[in-house]
Amino acid sequence: MNVPGRDLILIHPANDAKKELLGCIAPVTKHTGIGKGSNSRKPLEKLKTLVYTVFNRNEEVKINIQSKKEIV
Repeated sequence: MNVPGRDLILIHPANDAKKELLGCIAPVTKHTGIGKGSNSRKPLEKLKTLVYTVFNRNEEVKINIQSKKEIV
């Protein structure tokens, strides 16, 4: 993904993308609106547990980002 001025994309807790993210990813428990979600810390901890388990086996982790397009 091309994010101006960024070499790496971080994953961290955030519930409001516009206010808290600049090209980063924040997993959330529930989407509450465009660019908004709730309870981001819990899914982040779950993701970290899964990813660190794979890293500990010296395996590669890839994230595939997809976008749902609304059909009008």
